[in-house]
Amino acid sequence: QVQLVESGGGLVQPGDSLSLFCVTSGFTFSSYAMGWFRQAPGKEREFVAACGGNGLKTGYEDSVKGRFTISRDNAKNTLYLQMNSLKPEDTAVYYCAATHSLNDSTWYNLIDDYDYWGQGTRVTVSS
Repeated sequence: QVQLVESGGGLVQPGDSLSLFCVTSGFTFSSYAMGWFRQAPGKEREFVAACGGNGLKTGYEDSVKGRFTISRDNAKNTLYLQMNSLKPEDTAVYYCAATHSLNDSTWYNLIDDYDYWGQGTRVTVSS
């Protein structure tokens, strides 16, 4: 049974940092590209960051470049998102997602590319 469980969300002030975690099970983690998406209230789900199966190549949405860092630990079957210099517009529910990939360098930024999703963790940035 495939499971993706996000954690680490919370209420922070603008300029603060937060680390998100996605613990996975039920599949061969290193064979899957992983991504983070977010959905703000009243908006569609959008791409945030992604990485290939080996974690060496990554991609980011423009508004988070230089502030967010995606990483993974294949030994722990865990995906991370380090978020720095948070802004109110980063407020959203953050989801991790997984998709099988034959190329361990390829990352994906489209919702339809992904096969499995977590339930999300809420991040609120407010003063």
